[in-house]
Amino acid sequence: MTPTGKHRPAPRAVTAAVPVAVAALLAAGGPAVAGPVATPAAPARPAPAASATTGAPGAGDPYFPLAGNGGYDVSHYDLTLRYDPGSRRLDGTAVLTARATQPLTRFDLDLKGLKVTGVTVDHARATHRRDGQELLVTPRTALRPGHRFQVTVTYSGTPAPVTDPDGSPDGWIPTDDGAFVAGEPQGAMTWFPANNHPLDKATYDFTLTVPQGHTAVANGVYLGSRTAHGRTTYRWRQSEPMAAYLATATVGRFRVERYTTRDGVQVYNAVDPREAAAAAPVLKQLPSVLDWESRLFGPYPFRAAGAIVDHAPDVGYALETQTRPLYDSAPDLGTLVHESAHQWFGDSVSLTRWQDIWLNEGFATYAEWLYTEQHGGPSAQQEFDALYARPASDGLWAFPPGDPGSGRNIFATPVYARGAMTLHQLRRAVGDRAFLRILRTWAASHRAGHGTTAQFTALAERLSGKDLDGLFRTWLDTRGKPATSRP
Repeated sequence: MTPTGKHRPAPRAVTAAVPVAVAALLAAGGPAVAGPVATPAAPARPAPAASATTGAPGAGDPYFPLAGNGGYDVSHYDLTLRYDPGSRRLDGTAVLTARATQPLTRFDLDLKGLKVTGVTVDHARATHRRDGQELLVTPRTALRPGHRFQVTVTYSGTPAPVTDPDGSPDGWIPTDDGAFVAGEPQGAMTWFPANNHPLDKATYDFTLTVPQGHTAVANGVYLGSRTAHGRTTYRWRQSEPMAAYLATATVGRFRVERYTTRDGVQVYNAVDPREAAAAAPVLKQLPSVLDWESRLFGPYPFRAAGAIVDHAPDVGYALETQTRPLYDSAPDLGTLVHESAHQWFGDSVSLTRWQDIWLNEGFATYAEWLYTEQHGGPSAQQEFDALYARPASDGLWAFPPGDPGSGRNIFATPVYARGAMTLHQLRRAVGDRAFLRILRTWAASHRAGHGTTAQFTALAERLSGKDLDGLFRTWLDTRGKPATSRP
C-alpha cells in the first residue's frame, strides 16, 4: 500500500542509468538463487477454540483478533456478483471450496454489513446467524477432519467500507461511477464472505455483472465478457494463491488497454478517462519496470499484470491488489515501482501476521530506492542519510518497524522508511552480491506461500555467513533512533 499524504513518493526525473554495483550485477544476470528452492511449509495454524468441534472466530492475529477463522482452509473462491452503481446494490453468491482441519459442528466466515439470504454446506441447507463481522454456519452434518466441502452463501445489500484503525477507508468504497475495491487489511469482508487473514490463501474465479458502459475489473487473467439486456458480465480467474485482502472487483467507466509482454504476461490496464492523460506516460513504463524487478527479484510470480487507475479523490492511497495494483489517481513512477514490487513481496510471499508488515512495505520502499539509484536519481545511501538526519523526535523513530504495536500503525512511516533503512543496512553489511542473492532466494523459496521476519533474518545469516543479530535487533526491534548509522 502507498498512502497519499503519508508515503506516496514525490515524482522524480528519470534519466540514464548510473554505473553502480547493483546495476553491474544485473548486467551480469544477477546473483544466483542459493541452493535448492524448498516448498515453503504451511504456516502454523492458530489453536482451536475452546470447543474441539467449533472453529475459532479468528486466526489468532493479535492486531486483528477476529480476522480470519479457525478449523478449515479455503482452497478456492467462486464469486458471482451483480452491482448497480446507481442504487449501490450488490447481489452476490460466493462458493467456497475448503478442507476441514478439525472436527467441525460449526465454523465462522468473515462478512460485515450485508444481508445473508441463504447458506448451504455440500448442497444441504445450513443454519446460520450473525455476530458482528462473524457469520456463524452450522452444517446439517458435522464435518470430519480432512473432509473437503463447499459452502455457498447468497447475500445482498449496500456494501460500505470499514474504517481502519488509522482512519482510512477499507473495502468496497463507492465512487461517482462505481466502486473502488481495496481490502487491506480488513475490507474483503465488506463484499464477500471470507477466511479473511493472509494465512489462508486461495485461488479465485470472478463473474461480475454491471450496467452496460461500465467495466468490472478483478484479479488475474481476463477470460472475456458478454453483453445482454443492458448489462455486461466480465469473467476473471486468479489461478495463483491470493490472500483475501488482495482481491478486487473495482467498477467504473474505464478505458481499457490490453497487451502481452515479451515474457508472456497478460497485461490489462483500466483507466478512468479523467486520469488517462496523467497516467499514460507512467503506465507505458510498466513492462520495463516489471522487467527490471524480475532481474532483481527473480521471475515475475504471476501470469497477469496491469493497473486500475480510478478517480477516487477521497480514498487517499494505492494498493497492491494482486496482479493489478489499484490507484486512486494517476500514479507517479515511484508509486508504480512500489506497488509492482509488492507482487513479489506481500502478494506472492505473504504475511503470517500483520506485525511483520515491514516485509511488505519496507521491501517495496527499498525497491523504489534501488530503482531511483539505477535511473539517475539519488543513491540508496543518500536516501538513507537524509532519513537518518531526522532528529530523534521525528515520527520516523516513533516505534520499531518489526513491532508497530497495533493495527493503527501498520501503514505509518517507520514501517515503510525505517523498514527500507533496515534493508539498506543489511546491504551494507553483506555486500551487493549477497544482498541480491538474499532477496531472490527469499522470493523464490517462499513463492506463493508465506514468510516471517525470523525466517528472513535466518536466511540472511545463512547466505551471508555473517552474524546479523545485532543489526536486525537495532533496526527492526529497538525503539528510538539508533545511535549510529553504521550497520
